[in-house]
Amino acid sequence: MSSAWGHLAGVVTLLLMAIFIGIWVWAWRPRHKKVFDRMSRIPMSDLDERAPRQERIR
Repeated sequence: MSSAWGHLAGVVTLLLMAIFIGIWVWAWRPRHKKVFDRMSRIPMSDLDERAPRQERIR
């Protein structure tokens, strides 16, 4: 295996690690907390406001 493949593998590894850390930092930013809290309550909501009234399960 040539050294070019080793360098390419290293660059790809660093790139993927940087992308992962970037997504992780983005997700944990304080301004996203309100949105994530709202999304976390979606499965617990009883009614879906977008569904027609006669199709709602009671």
